[in-house]
Amino acid sequence: MSWWQALVLGIVQGLTEFLPVSSSGHLEIGQALLGTAGEENLAFAIVVHTATVLATICVLWKEVAQLLRGTFGTVKWNEEKDYAAKIIVSMIPIFIIGMFFKDKVEALFGNGLLLVGICLCITALLLSVSELYGRRMQHPGHEVSYKDAIIIGCAQALAVLPGLSRSGTTIATGLLCGVKKESVARFSFLMVLIPILGEAFLSLTDIITGKESMPELGWLPMLTGFAAAFVSGCFACRFMLEIVRRQKLVYFAVYCLAAGIFAIIYGLC
Repeated sequence: MSWWQALVLGIVQGLTEFLPVSSSGHLEIGQALLGTAGEENLAFAIVVHTATVLATICVLWKEVAQLLRGTFGTVKWNEEKDYAAKIIVSMIPIFIIGMFFKDKVEALFGNGLLLVGICLCITALLLSVSELYGRRMQHPGHEVSYKDAIIIGCAQALAVLPGLSRSGTTIATGLLCGVKKESVARFSFLMVLIPILGEAFLSLTDIITGKESMPELGWLPMLTGFAAAFVSGCFACRFMLEIVRRQKLVYFAVYCLAAGIFAIIYGLC
């Protein structure tokens, strides 16, 4: 993978991580179009996903800092501890997937674009249904409950499939549960911090201990991809919060449908 390929893919990852169009699916499409080596794909994906997590922390710094202060700054049970507990609850499904089905999930990547295209079409359907439901709601919605957290967490676990947008699936699921638009968007962005950082830490640990070999990406492509994903991710995170607030997900549904059809045709040809 060259530095310019890493630049393009990093920008793709940063923009699509927060937009409900599937960053993993777009990375698969981008790597197929650019012809990057298959063995490098997973390592590069971990690098750029870590960059977008750091972008989330930068954009939502006040919320993250308040959450950390409230959680660890006192022994009393408070709103921050309650919110942190909901995030932990939401992580249970993805933890189960990571512990028992990691190899099967990883095997889904790099195996053509047919699955990506189908999952993008499913993302389009979810976004359309959630927007339709949101327009018909007679109340402004409620804050995330523990029940909502586990349901949204299950949606996040399903979104490990390439092409099924994590942000789109979790936000759409939250909206269908009746959660406030602003609340479900922030919860969706915050709930992914620990899983992705944990995955990056475990991958680094495996390389240090010799369980996995160092990816042959080269430092320049890795740093270029990381920087591109971080900068574009900061922009996309701010943009997506405003999009969800205005309930304009249908445009992304149309895009996902078009991208899904393209991926299916490209994968079959």
